[in-house]
Amino acid sequence: MPAPTLIEHKVTLQSKIPANFNETVELPVREYNGTKPNESPVPVLMLHGRSVPALAGFDLAPVPGGPATRYSWAQELADDGYDVFIMDLQGSGRSPRPRMDDPCNANPVQQQVLVPNPLQAPCPPPPPYPNQLGNSESEWAEVDAVVQYIRHLAGRDKPIRFIGWSLGAAIMGPYALQHPDNVESLLLLAPVFPPKGRWSDKPDDPFGRPAEAQTLPLSKPAATWGFPMFVGSKSGFKSGMDGDLALREPGIQDRAWDACMQTDPVGSKWGPEVAPGVYEGILRYRNTYWWGWNNQTVPYESPAGTHVLGERIPVLIIYGELDRTANSPSTFPDPLRFSVPALYAAIKGPKKTMFCLEGAGHSLVWETTARTIHHMSKQWFKNGKVQGVTSGSYFRDSFGELTPLP
Repeated sequence: MPAPTLIEHKVTLQSKIPANFNETVELPVREYNGTKPNESPVPVLMLHGRSVPALAGFDLAPVPGGPATRYSWAQELADDGYDVFIMDLQGSGRSPRPRMDDPCNANPVQQQVLVPNPLQAPCPPPPPYPNQLGNSESEWAEVDAVVQYIRHLAGRDKPIRFIGWSLGAAIMGPYALQHPDNVESLLLLAPVFPPKGRWSDKPDDPFGRPAEAQTLPLSKPAATWGFPMFVGSKSGFKSGMDGDLALREPGIQDRAWDACMQTDPVGSKWGPEVAPGVYEGILRYRNTYWWGWNNQTVPYESPAGTHVLGERIPVLIIYGELDRTANSPSTFPDPLRFSVPALYAAIKGPKKTMFCLEGAGHSLVWETTARTIHHMSKQWFKNGKVQGVTSGSYFRDSFGELTPLP
């Protein structure tokens, strides 16, 4: 069987991010085209979350001597005949990072990790650019630009299967609600969902589209949001991985970190010098202000009276039993209290299925559960069911046995 065709695309658009508004930018999009001979392409679009770039999450290089696609969800789907596209939003991965090359634009409370490289000391406030990088409106626009690009490729003018990891759900979910004709189905891995999240900046518009006279940035966030970039160290990245340690191969955290650094030529040169001319690196990721993803928007009905999510668009949710990122403590304040089961409950249509995987955490793409996720996604895309079920919520133990959840 021939290997999927690898193609690197550049999607051009006028930026809607306040930091570089109306500038022409290019979003790199990687494609693995696994379309079989005499078959029509079936496009899939994969979107990252807040901090991990898309290629590190969906196309991690193989372990030497190990299975070629063990941690590449994209290549696994392409091997099964799908035409898979992987995108990074601005502020992540290989895409432009406006205002993020200046270390003084990092979150002031995190700047100590930048000392002594590239900073000698934390910068005095305020940051040179004292605003968040983007917002829901700008990120929906970037997803739409990639969707339109894909649909203009030969043989691909059809609804697309969406995959969103973590905070990618808060971007793809509202996008699907607004553009259901572009979305065939929605697979959300460890989705971040605040039941009482921000509604909008315009009372009569649940998705937060701004009034014509409103100036950029499009929101009035708290003062702590007055910077475009978060930063994190390698030790913080590794300690932030939750879940059962038995589900991680030795060295996987280092490999995931290295993959993040490979897509950031600037951040990879920051942080401690571990050898002459070799640096540990710093993870740089966007500070964005999101809205339109909560208990009020998810049940949205089309003008025809059909629930968009779970009726017009089937939804599959997969998350880890020990995920403390997508399931935050109930004591957390709104809108920082997240709950995956609350998302499942908010979807009112009948075409919804949810699986909780035993022992898994938030970083399922780098756990031994990765192959389970690959298999479940292929089952669902092909047959509309996983392990024989088409709807409902289930706990899946390490042996693959399902127990219905209340």
